[in-house]
Amino acid sequence: MKIAIVGGGVTGLVAGYRLLQKGHQVTIFEKSEQVGGLLAGFKINGTNLEKAYHHIFTTDTAIINLIEELGLADKLQWYSDKTAIYYDHKMYSFNGPKDLLVFRALPLLDRIRTGLVGLWLQRDNAWEKYKAIPAYLWMKKSNGKNAYNVIWEPLLRGKFHEYYDQVSMAWLWARIHTRSNSSGKLGYIDGGFQIIIGALVEKIENLGGEIKTKTLVKDIKVLTTQYDKVLTTGPIKNISYLGAIEVIFTSKQSLSSYYWHNINDLKSPFLVFIQHTNLVGIKNYKGEHIYYMGSYVPNTHHLFKDSEDQVKKEFFGYLKKLFPKFNKKLVTQSFVFKLANAQHIVTTNYQIPKYETEYKNIYQVNFSQIFPEDRGTNFAVREGEKIANFLQG
Repeated sequence: MKIAIVGGGVTGLVAGYRLLQKGHQVTIFEKSEQVGGLLAGFKINGTNLEKAYHHIFTTDTAIINLIEELGLADKLQWYSDKTAIYYDHKMYSFNGPKDLLVFRALPLLDRIRTGLVGLWLQRDNAWEKYKAIPAYLWMKKSNGKNAYNVIWEPLLRGKFHEYYDQVSMAWLWARIHTRSNSSGKLGYIDGGFQIIIGALVEKIENLGGEIKTKTLVKDIKVLTTQYDKVLTTGPIKNISYLGAIEVIFTSKQSLSSYYWHNINDLKSPFLVFIQHTNLVGIKNYKGEHIYYMGSYVPNTHHLFKDSEDQVKKEFFGYLKKLFPKFNKKLVTQSFVFKLANAQHIVTTNYQIPKYETEYKNIYQVNFSQIFPEDRGTNFAVREGEKIANFLQG
């Protein structure tokens, strides 16, 4: 078959690669200058860095297998996770049961209760029973009001904004279940995830596939006159999405001993603060530290309308509250990326979209078909392989 794929993100590239391996002819259309989607890198201090933060869990078998298949196993390095929670003007280590037991933002009985609930969700494999239950109600009832207010409400509001009370407990079950069953190690590609994208592009072209960048497909239906099947990877109709705001900066200054910081303050403009180089080190970045500040907001939010300078002013202003020693004058580079439709809203009546569309020979695949798991690179690879098998028939 002749197959057109509209969208050169991870899912589109993996789908194209697998279809070419099955002997089909594939053309991938990408409207931007480079393929890779959220894994696409930009140069920072001579090394590729993702526009949105990424790492790999030990349970992410789909992308780990792909990395090995592409001959990049030696590039995948594993590091110890160092996580913290910021709450009530204090930063707390939050790396497991021991840290939870001394988490003084909660009374002891609430800490024990929260630990037991986490253990239950880690071991419970029957996620379907959680689907119709709002996450905020289940967590408030199971963990108690104190733990819900301190830990879970800031997470839900930070991730889903005003839709937090509509989110299915199945989504939160998957987030806790998957990460709890990982080893505590996090993986990162030495030199950036762009290396995976480059290897996929090379495989696709060697198999005779064609990738057309800077090519906007305005009418998907027109492609059906030239191709047997058309696959679109963009946002899916009738699915609600949030956008993401990413502020990335470099500095000689080290602000923290942790890698990942959950900001459990509803007044914060960002949900997470990441000192990327506390995971992977500074050797690839000319001795500077790399930082991310990330937020999920509706596409109508003022952050999407604000200028880059306004976004930086708001984010850096709050960062000074987190780390009073932060010196803006020591920031050497800073970037703002605004990513529309970056997170689907998984409500209690969420229905996974079908691959088929209302039009003959036009199919759709998108991270909104990832459920109950939280969308991510591993599942983008998995969906690319699933749709390739589906189109094969």
